Amino acid sequence: MTRILLAALLLLAFAAPGAAQGTLQKTHSIEGVTEHRLPNGLRVLTVPDPGADTITVHITYLVGSRHEGYGEKGMAHLLEHLLFKSSKRHPNIKQEFTQRGARWNGTTSNDRTTYFETFAATPENLDWALDLEADRMVNASVSREDLDSEMTVVRNEFEMGENSPGSVLFQRMQQLAFPWHNYGNPIIGQRSDIEQVPIGKLQAFYRTWYRPDNALLIIAGRLDEKLALQLVEKHFGPLQKPGPPLPALYTQEPTQDGERSIVLRRVGDTQLVQALYRAPAGGHPDYPAVDILVKVLGDVPNGRLHRALVQTGIVSSAWGAERGLHDPGFIYFGATLPRDGDIQKARAALLDTVEGVKAEAITAEEVERARTALLNDFEKAQVETASFVRALSEFEATGDWRLYFLYRDRLRKASVADVQRVAGHYLKSANRVVGLFIPDDTPQRAEIPPTPDLDQALASFRGGDSVKLGEAFDATPKNIEARVLRRMLPNGIRAALLPKETRGGRVLVSLALHWGNEKTLHNRETACTFAGGMLMRGTQKRTRAELTDAFEKLNATVSVTGDGASIEVRRENLPEALRLVAEVLTQPSFPAAEFEQMKRAALTGAHAQRSDPSVRASERLSRHLHPFPPGHPHYTQTVEERIREIESVKLADAVACYRELFGATGADFVAVGDFDPAALERLAGELLGGWKTPSPFKRVPWLYKDRAPIDAELPTPDKANAVLRGGLNVPMRDDHPDFPAMIVANYLLGGTSTARLPARVREKEGLSYSTYTSFNSNPFDASAPFRVSSIYAPENRARIEQAIREELERAVRDGFSSQEVEAGRTALLQARRLARAQDRALASRLALYLFAGRTFAWDEQFEARIATLTADEVNAALRRHLDPKRVSFVKAGDFRKK
Repeated sequence: MTRILLAALLLLAFAAPGAAQGTLQKTHSIEGVTEHRLPNGLRVLTVPDPGADTITVHITYLVGSRHEGYGEKGMAHLLEHLLFKSSKRHPNIKQEFTQRGARWNGTTSNDRTTYFETFAATPENLDWALDLEADRMVNASVSREDLDSEMTVVRNEFEMGENSPGSVLFQRMQQLAFPWHNYGNPIIGQRSDIEQVPIGKLQAFYRTWYRPDNALLIIAGRLDEKLALQLVEKHFGPLQKPGPPLPALYTQEPTQDGERSIVLRRVGDTQLVQALYRAPAGGHPDYPAVDILVKVLGDVPNGRLHRALVQTGIVSSAWGAERGLHDPGFIYFGATLPRDGDIQKARAALLDTVEGVKAEAITAEEVERARTALLNDFEKAQVETASFVRALSEFEATGDWRLYFLYRDRLRKASVADVQRVAGHYLKSANRVVGLFIPDDTPQRAEIPPTPDLDQALASFRGGDSVKLGEAFDATPKNIEARVLRRMLPNGIRAALLPKETRGGRVLVSLALHWGNEKTLHNRETACTFAGGMLMRGTQKRTRAELTDAFEKLNATVSVTGDGASIEVRRENLPEALRLVAEVLTQPSFPAAEFEQMKRAALTGAHAQRSDPSVRASERLSRHLHPFPPGHPHYTQTVEERIREIESVKLADAVACYRELFGATGADFVAVGDFDPAALERLAGELLGGWKTPSPFKRVPWLYKDRAPIDAELPTPDKANAVLRGGLNVPMRDDHPDFPAMIVANYLLGGTSTARLPARVREKEGLSYSTYTSFNSNPFDASAPFRVSSIYAPENRARIEQAIREELERAVRDGFSSQEVEAGRTALLQARRLARAQDRALASRLALYLFAGRTFAWDEQFEARIATLTADEVNAALRRHLDPKRVSFVKAGDFRKK
C-alpha cells in the first residue's frame, strides 16, 4: 500500500505546473527497448523485465581514455572513482548504496565510462537513484581532498596490473599499434599522470564531458515505464545543456607500413607470444566478418590455433579476441607456454596459423560454427537483463545502442566470402605487432576504413521480435518456499523444482554430486580433479569438439566437473541439453591426447603461481590455519607440491578415480525457470537414476583448529603489488545463537566498501584498491573462518598493517553504534533479498538446502533475528568470538625497498 500511495503522490507532483522543465520525446523503439530524449540532449532507454524483482539504473557517459589529453592519461578512470565520493545532495554516495542493499559499480573503457546500481524494485528506490545520478552528473564534488585519498587507491590498482606480464605486454603492443591515436594508451593510465594530475584539470575534464547531451541513461527491470519517465523528467529535465559544444576528436592513426615488435623481460614463470592486427571500427559493415574470423581462429577446442598449437603440444593454451571500438581498433591472438618451451617455434606456428587463412581457405562449416556461437551470445545477453543493459551500453559507446540489433543482423548475413576477404585484407605481416623488424622492399599495407556514419545504416532499421518477458516473481523466502516442488528421484536423488516464467524462456538446472570419503579420497586430489576436468573432453559417442558444437546448437551454457553440472538453456532445448550432460557424466571416453593437453595447461598455470603474491600468501595462511596432514582431502598443497603431483599424475589415475568414486547416488538436482516439472522429473530420473556411486559417500568435515597467531612475510621479487592475508578460526556453526550477530558485525567491519576497514584504508588514507573482511559458516561444522584481505604498494606495508590492526582492536574495544547497526541490518537484509532475485544464486541456495535438509523457513528465521539485533548484542558477540591478538597475518610482496 505504501508503494502505491507514493507512486500516486509522485504522479500528482508531476502534474503540477512547472514541475519539470523538459519533456521526453519518444525517438526509437526496437524489440522491447524504447528510447526517449529530453530537450537538453539526454537520451533514456527503458528495458522492462517484469520477471525481475529489481531495477537497474545504468548511465553511460561517452568519455573514456580515448578523450584524454597530454598529461591526462588515466583521468577518465580516476574521475570515475571520485564520482563515488559525494555530490551536492548526496554527501556520502557509497553509504547510500549500502543502506539500500544495492549492487553498484562503475567502469571505464576506451570510449565510455559507466555507472550502475541495482536495487529492490520500489518507486522510492527509483526516485532516489535517479536523483543521485542527476546530481552527480553536474554537482559531483571532485575535490582536492578526495583526489589525494583516491589517487593512491588508483595507483594501487595500476600496480596490481603491473604484476601481470601478460597485461603489461598487451599494453606495450597497443602503444606500438597506435602511436598517435589514444587507443595506444592504457585505460588505467600512466603512473606519472595518475600521481600528478592537477585538481583543476580533473574538474575541467568533468565539466567538459559530464553533461546530459553526452549521456545515455538506461532503466531496466520491474518498472512502471510511465512513472519511470516522469521521474526522469523530474530529476534530469531541469539540467541545462552546456553552451559550448562537445570537443571534436580528429586524430586518425595512419596506415601501418611494417611489422612492429616488442620484447618484454620481467620476472615470471611462463612465456607468452601474441600478435595484434589493426582492424576497422566496431560499427563498420566488415566487423561481423572480422568477429567470425577471430572465432574461427581462436575458439577452444575447434579453433585453428587450438588444433595447430595446443593439440600438437607446442603451447599450453591459445586464444583469439577482438575489440570493437568507436574508431578503428584491433584484433589479437596469443598463446602461453612453459618457461622451458620453444617460444620461437610457438611464434612461427602462431603466425603461420593466423596468416595462413589466406592460403588455407575458411570453410562453410567453420563459419557456421562461429556464427552460431556468436549469435548464441547475443541471445543469452538479451534474455538476461543485466547482460543486455551492459551490451546496449557497449554498442552505444561503439556508435549507437541500436547497433546491437543491426550488428546481430549483419552477423546473420556474413558469408564465407566476407570472412575470407577480411582475413586477406587485415591479416598481413605489415599490419601486425609481434616479432622483429625485417626490411621489406614491397611492403603490404592494410588500409583501415574510417568510422562509418551509422545514421544512414540505422535510418530504416527496425529490428525483429521483442524478447519474451518473464513473470513478476516475489523473491521472499515464504513465496519461494510456496513455489518449490520437492521430490525424491530414483537413486535417492533429492530434487527441488521451482517453475516460473523467465525472460526469454530460460531455465537453469544444477546437479550436485556427492562421492568419496576421507579414506577413498586420500592422496587423490590431483587425480580426481583431472577426472572431473576430463568429463567435457569427450564421450564414447562424441569428441570434445563435437560436444562443444552440440551444446552451441542448443545455445546452452554448460559446465560439468566432478562436483556436478550446471545448464542454462531455453525451455525447448532443456531435454536435449540434459541428455547431453548425462552422456558427459556417465559415458566419458578419457582421450589420452586431451589428458596431455589439460596436463600441460595445468602445469603452465601452476608455474605462473610461483611468484604470485596472492597465491603465496593465501597458501601460507591456509596451511597454518588448517594443518591437515599430507594426502588428506583438505590438505593445502604448496605450489611446488602441486607441480610435482601434476607432473606425475597419469591418465590411469584419473580413470580409476572416476570408476571407483563418481556417481549420482544421493545427488541434489535443482531447476529454476521455465520448464515442465513433471516432464523434467521423469527425464532426470531416467537419465541419472541408474548411475550409482560405487562406494559409500561420507562428507569430510572441516574440523575446528585452535591455532596460535603467526606473522609471516614472503618475498615475491619484482612484483609492484603486495598482498596481505589474515585469518582466525572461530568454533561456530550457522545455527549458533551468535551467528546472525557475527554476520552483521563482519558486514560493518569489512563486508562492504563503506565498512570500517575499507573506509579507513581506502577512502581516508588511500592505501589500497581492495581491503575487506569475510566471515561465514555452514550447517555442518562448527568451524567458521574469519578472514582479512588487502592489496597495497609494498612501501605502504607498515601503514596497512597498523590500520588493519587498529580497526580490528577498535571494533572489539569500542563496538558499533546503534545507528551503524541499524543501517547495517537494513542494508544486509536488502542485499540478501537481491541475491534471492538472481536465479543462479537461488539455485545454489536450493541445492545447499537439499543437502542440509533445510527449507527457506531458515531464511525467514535468520533474517527475522537479524532485524531485531541490537548494538549491544552485535558488540557482545564480536567480543566473544574475535580476539584481534589471535589473528594470523601473512604478507607477500617485494619489500626490498623500504
